[in-house]
Amino acid sequence: MDITINTPALLFPAISLIMLAYTNRFLALASRVRSLHDKYLGSTNQAVIHGQIKNLRYRLRMIKNMQALGVLSFLTAIICMYFIYIQWMAVANILFGISLFLFSTSLVLSLVEIQLSTKALEIELSDMADLKDPSLVQYIKSKFERD
Repeated sequence: MDITINTPALLFPAISLIMLAYTNRFLALASRVRSLHDKYLGSTNQAVIHGQIKNLRYRLRMIKNMQALGVLSFLTAIICMYFIYIQWMAVANILFGISLFLFSTSLVLSLVEIQLSTKALEIELSDMADLKDPSLVQYIKSKFERD
């Protein structure tokens, strides 16, 4: 496969946008950690808050790794462009593949972090007695039931 200098450049907008999304997730989690830390210091029920902070700490590490992989993908794409410029196509092809792999790995970590985030929200909502978590079929049936 022949790649041109434009091929790795196509990754730039995608990586930039995903890095912005990762940064927003990080800032939201950092804010949540700060608020939970304040609650932890003033609360008598510290065990529950401690568990939430532990979950958030793990998710923050995941976001750090997602960001690192995104930055490495970006840098690899830039280096790939340099090797295309100097006509070292074999090295450029390998670097482009590495860049795609790093970006894909970053996205997979993002998917895992989103699943953890959703699970954390479900746990937070589970103590509300009036809320049920119906299956999709039950939800659709309830919308069509007549009173």
